Amino acid sequence: MYTLTYESTAVGKPSVEDMEHLMEKARANNAVYGITGCLVYYNGGFIQIIEGEKDDILTLFERIKLDPRHTDVHLFSDNNITERTFNGWGMPYFVSNENTTSRFEIEQFKNNISLLSDLSEKTNTTVLLFWRRIKLLLNNPAEEVYI
Repeated sequence: MYTLTYESTAVGKPSVEDMEHLMEKARANNAVYGITGCLVYYNGGFIQIIEGEKDDILTLFERIKLDPRHTDVHLFSDNNITERTFNGWGMPYFVSNENTTSRFEIEQFKNNISLLSDLSEKTNTTVLLFWRRIKLLLNNPAEEVYI
């Protein structure tokens, strides 16, 4: 088993529908290959962690790097692992935008993610760095959040 985490910059400003389509497709493809993880979009940036069989993860990451919906794809950690951290997550996400979500809801979401980060088991360096980077990203003011 293998895990990696990366960050990238969105091209343009994805809509709620764009993100929902992305998540539906990711869930379907990931289920076929037994890939789990978590994707966060916030303030124009993506951070994702994926885990599964090494060949499948590396193949997926090559496709991710070619995706025109984002640029500046930067791998910042990877590890061989013995167990999944995100088993059963199925790529959850939260959708927010300035037209439908209050500042209170966004702050509550950020607090929930911070708490989740604090409570999550850090089984390897990649997971630890993923959650640290998420916290840094969430400390920036923004209009949109997707996870």
